[in-house]
Amino acid sequence: VQLVESGGGSVQAGGSLRLSCAASRRTFGLLTMGWFRQTPGKERELLAAVERSGRNTYYADSVKGRFTISRDNVNNKVHLQMDSLKPEDTAVYYCAAKPSGGTNYDYWGQGTQELQSQ
Repeated sequence: VQLVESGGGSVQAGGSLRLSCAASRRTFGLLTMGWFRQTPGKERELLAAVERSGRNTYYADSVKGRFTISRDNVNNKVHLQMDSLKPEDTAVYYCAAKPSGGTNYDYWGQGTQELQSQ
């Protein structure tokens, strides 16, 4: 599975950004999708995840109420809507996927998206 992120950039504190991730796999609907972020010196953090139907989601406490994950199983995409951004949201963001019910995220985007919240 190839994952390609897009949509990062620079935004002022309090603003919004939407990240998107396009997946190459035709069986995208069988995957649990997640968004992670990493800052220098810290472990990669799972921010949000959505199971294959899109009905069930998970959010880390750090982003709950501000970020929204959604998926489009027709176009093989997952999105992360980020609102009320804070300077501490500055990070490299990664899209990841794992088989539904699986433990580990086996597939990762390149993580080239970097959000600067000023």
